[in-house]
Amino acid sequence: MSEPSSPLAGLRVLDLSRLLPGPYATLVLADLGATVDTVEDPDVGDATRHMPPHREGEGALYYGLHRNKRSLTLNLKTPEGRDALLRLVSHYDVLVESFRPGVMDKLGVGEAVLRQKNPRLIYCAISGYGQTGPDRLKAGHDLNYVARAGLLGYGGEAGGAPAFPGVQMADIGGGSLFALVGILAALHERERTGVGRFVDVSMTDGALAFLHLHLASRLFMGKEGTPLQRGSEALNGGYPSYGLYRTADDRWLAVGALEPKFFGALCAKLGRPELLDDAYTGGEASSRVKAELTRVFASEPLSHWREQLSGAEFCVEPVAEGDDVLADPQLRARGLFVEAEDAQRGIRVTHLLTPLRMGDVALRPPPTLGQHSRVILENAGFTAEEISRLIA
Repeated sequence: MSEPSSPLAGLRVLDLSRLLPGPYATLVLADLGATVDTVEDPDVGDATRHMPPHREGEGALYYGLHRNKRSLTLNLKTPEGRDALLRLVSHYDVLVESFRPGVMDKLGVGEAVLRQKNPRLIYCAISGYGQTGPDRLKAGHDLNYVARAGLLGYGGEAGGAPAFPGVQMADIGGGSLFALVGILAALHERERTGVGRFVDVSMTDGALAFLHLHLASRLFMGKEGTPLQRGSEALNGGYPSYGLYRTADDRWLAVGALEPKFFGALCAKLGRPELLDDAYTGGEASSRVKAELTRVFASEPLSHWREQLSGAEFCVEPVAEGDDVLADPQLRARGLFVEAEDAQRGIRVTHLLTPLRMGDVALRPPPTLGQHSRVILENAGFTAEEISRLIA
């Protein structure tokens, strides 16, 4: 159960979601003290239980997303499973699901039905394209959503291919984080009205938010503006003061000296103060500055530049690769990596904590499939006979 001092202690969340966006959102809620009960298929559970890599036969992806949660197995395709969910929902504040639009209605447990059972329920649905629109039922994954939102096409070199993001920006940024914002806003509203709310989270919509600065500027300029261009604008590679540079040992530096005061300090440190003069003019002059920086940084290994540019006024960082991030002294000082014993499995594990922390975080290991089914159903008023029938 939640620690008494946790900010979300007492909040009860029923999580029907799968894979990454929903489970990461509920992981944050669990780390903040909410009681999160995940509903899994009784035969296979969440797909991440079986995805590689494995440790002692258990999926590492599942382990990383489901600490501090409890597991309940229900087959929602059966009348018994559906009826059980309808009884359970009155005991929860929040329900999260990530099915395609309409699936919950087909199962007989859609938002309108659940609202009759619990008018205070916050119902959050996370989907690829949202609950409305011509493509609401279209299949997709993170790469599709960032492509559709224009995020993918904005990154990469001018005239070259889009830059593969490598991480799930739509899943986490567009899905999990906006789900959290919507859930917490709806909970705040419920304090005033006593009534829950439906939260419609589209991962494509959320991915579009990453382009807010650029698209808002474009919209403001209207006919006088130009469409977004890959690799040629201030924040996507067009400025020599804001880009990536290879070092002599094939490592990389991220130069984010966007403002002249920072770039001027960097140029002075490199012994090339004159580079500041043409850095923001655009066109051929800026290209020459970028070419010179490329030459300079390629002349020494990363260790040299790490030592030379370690000051706070240069806005230059090494690009962390492999396990570099695990040894980063700043991230370690922030307490993001915490080792804990998992007595249930007899192993010791390092947990990556969620960034939003308010006080100490409990570190209970992820549940085995259906581990808490009996206690969750008992707490909801099911009899021993009813529980045995459901488990059977």
